[in-house]
Amino acid sequence: MTHGIRTDSHTPYLDGGRDWRDTATRYALLPLRVFLGVTFIYAGLDKLTDSAFMADSGSGSIGDMMSAARDSSAIPAMIDLALKNPVGFGYAIAFGELAVGIGILIGLFSRLAAFGGALISLSLWLTVSWSASPYYYGNDLPYFMAWIPLILAGAPVLSLDAAIRSRRSGGTGGSGGSRHRAGAYR
Repeated sequence: MTHGIRTDSHTPYLDGGRDWRDTATRYALLPLRVFLGVTFIYAGLDKLTDSAFMADSGSGSIGDMMSAARDSSAIPAMIDLALKNPVGFGYAIAFGELAVGIGILIGLFSRLAAFGGALISLSLWLTVSWSASPYYYGNDLPYFMAWIPLILAGAPVLSLDAAIRSRRSGGTGGSGGSRHRAGAYR
């Protein structure tokens, strides 16, 4: 006689609709979106409001930080390029982080925002965090890896992308071609 728990069944909601597992799966990337969005917005604003950071040289400046990281980075040429105009590079990173953070938080062009976040994180890992030993002490590699699910899945719920997709599929009456059918982006 075999005893055990059936693993192929689970209790649906009382109304017979989706069960909690379907809901959990649907919203699984939302905490990651919120965390990365808030973190990148904060990082961008922190850079823009720190007058010591936006300087060619001096304590806490982007110029000094990049100069210190140059010899231990995986791609010193990347830092050399940024050192030609450290303040301009600092503003580019800060505004890039803001754009990525806002885009992923509100879910607008979320795959593009996630790709931008992955590029920022990858470039920081290959330059600033590269010398961290062991490698898991550097924080930019986990950020890079965290962007990958958002590149692949986008922002399927509670996002402007989802609202736009829903409006397109509802407004075409089903005859607008394969791109505009409900579920075509899933």
